[in-house]
Amino acid sequence: MEQRFKSLSLFEFQERYSSKGDCLAYLAELKWGNGFLCRKCGHGKSCKGVPAASRQCTSCNYTESPTANTLFHMVKFDLVKAFYIVYFVATNKKGITSTELSRKLELRQKTCWSFKRKVMKAMKSSGDHPITGTAEVDETVFGGQEEGVRGRKNGSKKLVVVGIQKKKKGVSRLYAREISHADAASLGDFMKHHIAVDANVTTDQWSGYGPLAKVFENLVQIPSGKKGPNFPDLHRAIMNLKGWLRGMHHHVWDLQDYLDEYCYRFNRSFMKEGIFENLMIRMVNASPCLIKNISN
Repeated sequence: MEQRFKSLSLFEFQERYSSKGDCLAYLAELKWGNGFLCRKCGHGKSCKGVPAASRQCTSCNYTESPTANTLFHMVKFDLVKAFYIVYFVATNKKGITSTELSRKLELRQKTCWSFKRKVMKAMKSSGDHPITGTAEVDETVFGGQEEGVRGRKNGSKKLVVVGIQKKKKGVSRLYAREISHADAASLGDFMKHHIAVDANVTTDQWSGYGPLAKVFENLVQIPSGKKGPNFPDLHRAIMNLKGWLRGMHHHVWDLQDYLDEYCYRFNRSFMKEGIFENLMIRMVNASPCLIKNISN
C-alpha cells in the first residue's frame, strides 16, 4: 500500500528540504514559477527582495515572501518541520494524528494539531473532477447511538451524503459531505458539485432523490433492502470511512475537514504525480487560514 503513493521517499525528502532556505526556494518556485503579479498594483515584473527568496515589485516596491498569502502564512515554528507535517499527512496511507506528529517532530501537540488542520483545508475538493460513468449515492449518520433516534433523524449525530464512482468490482472515486437535511436541495447541491449530469446514478427510494431526476437524466431509484444488499460497494466504502474516523481520530467536531482528508487520500491512491507535491501546490494556492477560525 505504501508504494501506491508515488512521492519522495523519506530519505529523498530529508535531502531536498534540509534547511529553511531549501523550503523557501521551493515555495517561491511553486508561487511564482509561472510569473509574478504584484498584489498591490498588479505589475508583472519583480526583482529579488529581502529576506531571501522574497520578490519585490519593480513598480511599487511591495515585497512579498514565499509564505505570504498561503497556508504557510505567518507560520510561527520551524518551516522545515512544517514541511514534514505536510509530508507525513500526505504520504501516510491512513493519515497521522497530531500526537504522533508531536512525538516525531518534537513540537507541542497543539502546534501540530493547528498546522495539520491547515493542511486539511488544502485537501478540500476543487469540484473539478466529478464522478462519471456508474455512480451510487446514499446518506448515513456519524456518531454514537442515540436513544429514540432512528433513520434519517440524526439528532446530535452528523448526517453525511456519500457518492462513489464504481469501476469493475471496486470504487475508483469517493466524495462525502456533511448535510443538515436529507432533502432534495441538500442532496442535489452535493450531486451537482460532485457527479456529472450524464452519469448513471443509482440511489435508494428516499423521496429526496426523486426531484433530482430532472437534472440527472440517468438517475434510477431502487430498494436498498435490509442492510443494503443492493449497494454493497457503496456501503463498504461508508463502513471503511467510518472505521478510519473511529480508529484514527476517535472524536471530531469539524467533520467536513476529516471527510475531505479521507476523500483526498482515497481519490489519489493511484495518482501518477507525487501526492506530497500535489498537496504543496494546494497549500500555496489556498488562502491563509487563521488558527482562531479553526475549531476543535
